[in-house]
Amino acid sequence: MENQMFCFQCQETAKGVGCTSKGVCGKDSGLASLMDLLLYVTKGICAVKVSFRPDDMMKMDNTYVYSALFKTITNADFSYDDIKQTIAEGLEIKKKLIAKAKEHHIPLPDIDAITWHGSVFDYEKKAKEIGVLSERNVDVRSAKELITYGLKGVAAYMYHAEKLGYTNKSIDRFVDETLATLLTDILSFSELVELINETGRVGLEAMKLLDKANTDTYGNPEMTRVNIGVRRNPGILVTGHDLKDLEELLEQTKGTGIDIYTHGEMLPANAYPFFKQYEHFVGNYGNAWWRQREEFASFKGPILFTTNCIVPPLENAPYQNRIYTTGATALKNCQHIPDRKNGQPKDFGRIIEHAKHCAPPKEIEYGNIIIGFGHRQLSLLSTKLIEEVENGNIRHFVVMAGCDGRMKSRNYYTDFAQLLPHDVMILTAGCAKYRYNKLNLRSVDGIPRVIDAGQCNDVYSLIIFMKRLKEALGCETINDLPITYNIAWYEQKSVIVLLALLYLGVRNINLGPTLPAFVSPNILEMLQRTYNIGTISNAKDDVEKWIKKECVVC
Repeated sequence: MENQMFCFQCQETAKGVGCTSKGVCGKDSGLASLMDLLLYVTKGICAVKVSFRPDDMMKMDNTYVYSALFKTITNADFSYDDIKQTIAEGLEIKKKLIAKAKEHHIPLPDIDAITWHGSVFDYEKKAKEIGVLSERNVDVRSAKELITYGLKGVAAYMYHAEKLGYTNKSIDRFVDETLATLLTDILSFSELVELINETGRVGLEAMKLLDKANTDTYGNPEMTRVNIGVRRNPGILVTGHDLKDLEELLEQTKGTGIDIYTHGEMLPANAYPFFKQYEHFVGNYGNAWWRQREEFASFKGPILFTTNCIVPPLENAPYQNRIYTTGATALKNCQHIPDRKNGQPKDFGRIIEHAKHCAPPKEIEYGNIIIGFGHRQLSLLSTKLIEEVENGNIRHFVVMAGCDGRMKSRNYYTDFAQLLPHDVMILTAGCAKYRYNKLNLRSVDGIPRVIDAGQCNDVYSLIIFMKRLKEALGCETINDLPITYNIAWYEQKSVIVLLALLYLGVRNINLGPTLPAFVSPNILEMLQRTYNIGTISNAKDDVEKWIKKECVVC
């Protein structure tokens, strides 16, 4: 039977092989085809752009490329209309670029991605020609998809940095040139492997830029106790990653009697000094993205999706009419907040007015959790942490960053955290932390054992800390540190984080709960041979195998 679609970009892909009729994420075959076409159109735009002289290319805006790539990330955009509109915009952009090239007598390569100007209504036919499986060579396909998913992660980070006014032309150029190259067969397999490594380098630069954008704009995160209970006012729940959206919503809700809560990956916003000035910014509600169906029902007020991860609500879900999307997200039958125009803030008036007529959230838990361990906070604590390592009170660190997900097998990470000895610290970033950040794991001399650096891109803070630790302990390389990597992945931003770590030469990373379906046996063999990539087994055996009994100081 012929596949209706083929997608294997996320960890939950069907049977660990690929979704062929409907995505586990909730997208159907038609939407999957549209996304394949959107990616193809975006590559075509890049192929035209790189034909211009470097100086001219550097003057071109990359906003569309990053937005389009972001929309194809798992769990971000579920709207046929929005994806079709984005494709149409891309075709128009490409048309104008081609006209400009002709005006300046710039020759363009004769490739279909440039010459195709078909209607978006023939997407099904075209998608079958240009989808993932159109690359017949399994290893070449695997390498190209690994690079593509890495670039989607880069695009997500650059998208957020751009919203705060931070850009990097060298990253823009790399993304454009790489997407254009992926349309061709000019690279050998060994050159594709080199490009995987280079994608990791650029990913690290993107994380660095976003860190600067966030900290320059909102201050450096500081150790903060975040309330996880509720107050008696109506509320708006903000999920996703976009701090600019949160800033503008907070400003527009001052004095309205509406409280603002974070959810999922927006939790780290509570640690930025800038946001603490708002008295109605009251804490975090709920857990990781995959539990939103139950938690959104109990919240009672409107929910604002600023980015992925969306779980499409079931038909007639009690909260469906309370969902609002914005930015790179869209959802059928839900209201969308338009983008900024002419430098003006987004208008959140509709969601604010809606909230005024809603009941306060239902309390589902109470207490607080400690977050805010960005690189500046870690720098302030580094002397104390190093002393605790040297005197034996801290024996080991485990990096448990990455994503959470729905699979029951992810209970492994809760069990693993609970089984760790009390002199082992957990370094985390991303929503993987929700598997253990509310456990009673004690502290070491006042420092919580779960050291939460923030969102997935804030692995950058952990990288800075590891470099400082290496120097302080006199280790020759990062791999000599008393650190184990037990990383859970789900989608494409975790792919670029992985590639960034590999670029830095980090070895012995254990991935779970399963290995990526898009990694072919030969690519996997290369990664295992070069970086000793491993897998997980069961929590008890892995703790015993990975955590050495003695304190290890270089």
